Amino acid sequence: MKKNAHRKAKIGVFGIGLDAYWTQFPGIRDKLIGYQQFIESRIAGFGADVASSGLVDNVDSARKAGDLFAADGMDMLMCYAATYATSSVILPVVQRAKCPVVVLNLQPVASLDYKNIDTRTFLENCGSCPVPEISCAFARAGIPFNVVTGVLHDDHKVWEEIREWCEAASVVRNLNRGRIGFLGHVYPGMLDMYSDFTAFHSQLGTHIEILEMCDLEKRTGSAGRQQVEEKLGEIKDLFQIAEDSGDNITGALSDEDLEWSARVACGLDGTVADFALDGLTYYYRGLDGNPYERLGAGMIVGNSLLTARGIPAAGEGDLKTCIAMLIMECLGAGGSFTEFIAMDFKEEFMLMGHDGPGHIAISDRKPVLRRLGLYHGKRGCGCSVEFSVRKGPITILGITQDIDGRLKMLVAEGECLPGETAPFGNTNSRLKFPLGPADFIAAWCEHGPSHHVALGTGHIASKLGKLARILDMKFEIV
Repeated sequence: MKKNAHRKAKIGVFGIGLDAYWTQFPGIRDKLIGYQQFIESRIAGFGADVASSGLVDNVDSARKAGDLFAADGMDMLMCYAATYATSSVILPVVQRAKCPVVVLNLQPVASLDYKNIDTRTFLENCGSCPVPEISCAFARAGIPFNVVTGVLHDDHKVWEEIREWCEAASVVRNLNRGRIGFLGHVYPGMLDMYSDFTAFHSQLGTHIEILEMCDLEKRTGSAGRQQVEEKLGEIKDLFQIAEDSGDNITGALSDEDLEWSARVACGLDGTVADFALDGLTYYYRGLDGNPYERLGAGMIVGNSLLTARGIPAAGEGDLKTCIAMLIMECLGAGGSFTEFIAMDFKEEFMLMGHDGPGHIAISDRKPVLRRLGLYHGKRGCGCSVEFSVRKGPITILGITQDIDGRLKMLVAEGECLPGETAPFGNTNSRLKFPLGPADFIAAWCEHGPSHHVALGTGHIASKLGKLARILDMKFEIV
């Protein structure tokens, strides 16, 4: 299965200094440039496309650097405080580039040789000197900023923090340039999921492509026999086909069920390709077994395959959770469409999952396909996906909206536990959070969440917090 390639962040790097120093201390400029080049190589190693303006040391070079970054469309600037520089040298760069900025206060050595230090060595290590001044200038200019402080070499904490900023910038680029398909309509009555498409365009820069069921019907019907056979082979390789029944509505899958799921999956592939989609959210009720009801009922397998490829597919027309899934995917955590199912007060965990598509690439085992004689609360019948996510650390991300319509991130870190899960054709995982089920639900609901979340592997709240900072979104951790 070929993974969808996400967009790399474009990060502009500039060092700062005072041009008066260069004639006073010959060779110091070259030394500082060497430090900056080391920083640029490390940032490039985090998967970013780096643009450098070199060392900025006066107002004219600052304006040129800002124009360079503006022309190249940077997602983030990183300002290396190489030595003292006046804040008038830094501000024009950021004002022109019009993108978030992180100040790198990275001292070349962990400690100075105080007995033998000379002025030149002092200047090579006084990058922290201008940082308060820079912060004041940004604050008074209304420019959000962040500071990373530590040692230039061999400081794991510092470089992990810089890596997280780079990854957050990459997510921003994917959101700003992303295209999410909205197919059908929201599940009727779910007020938490009703959203204004303009909010996503204005707050995230994400384009919402409104699709019709006939868009999918055309591409499903035009899929060739060989294409369907290849997709059927992919499904049989990736899934375990269940023959037993988990409850009174599950049963063995027929060849017809599998072939229809494969054909609809081909139609979904064609829709995603033709509309250049980075994600998809969908729901369509249908009526009395009509073609659109049958299409809607046949999408679970294909959308699980899309999600595993890095193109998240969220059910029930939940656009906010589709965005959350895309964020988790871009951060390498996966992001499976999930909701609260039940509470276990004996072992103190939440059972969480969903009917419909899941992120099979983060399953703890070969995912199971079951036939459901009906989809509870929905029309139609057919294939459904069942699995639990990998055991170990997990993060859930919910995106909701405040009374003013602003998008907000709601995050919790926990652990996926081993143990029995339910064989009823849904994804379901045992998730334990630091708070017990009763306290966790109470704390989570205080923030007005949607009932869906994106479930991913690993603890990534720190990265999500940086992303929220860049996007100027409210951020809450439970």
